[in-house]
Amino acid sequence: MSDGHRWRETRLDRPSVMDRLRSLFGKQEASLREDIEEALEGESTGGDLLPLERSMLKNVLSLHQLRVSDVMVPRGEIVAVQDSDALGQVLSVFRTAGHSRLPVYVDSLDDPRGMIHIRDFLGFLAVPAHVANPSESQETLDPTKLARTVEGAGIVRPVLFVPPSMPALELLIKMQSARTHMALVIDEYGGTDGLVSIEDLVELIVGDIEDEHDPVEGPLISLTEDGNFVVDARASLDEVSEALAISIAGDLADSVETVGGLVTMIAGRVPARGQKISCAPYFDIEVLDADPRHLKRVLLSPLPSSQSGRAGQEGREN
Repeated sequence: MSDGHRWRETRLDRPSVMDRLRSLFGKQEASLREDIEEALEGESTGGDLLPLERSMLKNVLSLHQLRVSDVMVPRGEIVAVQDSDALGQVLSVFRTAGHSRLPVYVDSLDDPRGMIHIRDFLGFLAVPAHVANPSESQETLDPTKLARTVEGAGIVRPVLFVPPSMPALELLIKMQSARTHMALVIDEYGGTDGLVSIEDLVELIVGDIEDEHDPVEGPLISLTEDGNFVVDARASLDEVSEALAISIAGDLADSVETVGGLVTMIAGRVPARGQKISCAPYFDIEVLDADPRHLKRVLLSPLPSSQSGRAGQEGREN
């Protein structure tokens, strides 16, 4: 064996500085994941990473813990069309649903056939310019094709069929390799349990993605007649502190930034609609709107201790 090979093997066998430190303090060998998680939780990351960067890195690391069942849109919320529907009906569904892809089924969602992409849909309805009018350069739509059925149009594309137990990260990789953006979740009995889009998976990392067609909502925080507050989960803790005249942002700013993050941190998961959570001594929380992936709106009911502090603060201001 050459001296060069012997030197390289010696260097590879030699413990790293991190290994020596763990041995010194009696710690077992940790994984790279644990090292990164500890670094992200440590104080030293505050100046090196922006809060958003730290949040996204934590989301990436936690993605391996999630299953498809944690991410999917439940069956009752799936917007789909039947293969016997006329394309005119499908056009109306596309307009009202605001989706670019729609699942297709035969008799029920338990008998899925695939999906329709809006580009294929419009491409089928369009008449080439040279056919419609040789003197025009623009394509037109053929209204007679609106009477065709989905099956007759031949524009149904395949989708992935996955079990609820599949890891979410594995599905993301599978979607990427299969070049498809939709998967139907099939339960053990062969029925449709839910739907997952690639956008749902990406949102687990970067947060909610809203497009130009998402409705413009009202204020993030509104006061009810009985003195409680309806709060959008995206509202920052600074905004809530200002509205309720109590200081909570400073205590939690290092951990979370939004009401949704606060409630999820306290509950240990995304809470279900109707769930009640205590955030003493500030307020009680009731989840007004949520889905398996997102917390959307909560009701904050200030506790007496926070109200007295608020009254004292208002008195000092006056």
